[in-house]
Amino acid sequence: MTSPTPHKILVLCTGNSARSILAEYLLREKGRGRFEVFSAGSRPTGRVNPLAIRVLHERYQLDASAARSKSAEEFRGVPLDFVLTVCDHAREACPVWPGVPVLAHWGSPDPAAVTGTPEQQYWAFVQVASQIARRAELFCALPPSRLFDGTSVRAVGDQARLDDPAAPQP
Repeated sequence: MTSPTPHKILVLCTGNSARSILAEYLLREKGRGRFEVFSAGSRPTGRVNPLAIRVLHERYQLDASAARSKSAEEFRGVPLDFVLTVCDHAREACPVWPGVPVLAHWGSPDPAAVTGTPEQQYWAFVQVASQIARRAELFCALPPSRLFDGTSVRAVGDQARLDDPAAPQP
């Protein structure tokens, strides 16, 4: 018996340095082979924020040392099943993708925009990663029959915005 081909997901953000990197690695881990996950930016910064790498390692035991900031143009022509935007600018600038993938917006605040002490900046990354991890869990829990229901995939982003009493606190 052959295993089904993993569904392809592209997570888009503006800079592809924080939120989309977090989502790429968390979805890949929580999907356990069901998904082939990529991330990209509409205007990539060219570098991954070290706090994203640190949070993935310390909080989720994920090695993201190979992560790189890349352009959405690298994925032109790649048949995608899902395109998830994680910032409002990427949502507005989201290009049209061939094959009509399911589109959903899972907006999160930009942790890289937080100013303050190093601890406050780190904590912003922890909070956003927690929100994205919750969305990834909900998405991965969708039964196959509802996976391609765009309403269900979009609802995952809405549901995860609710205050989660289990979310870590500073």
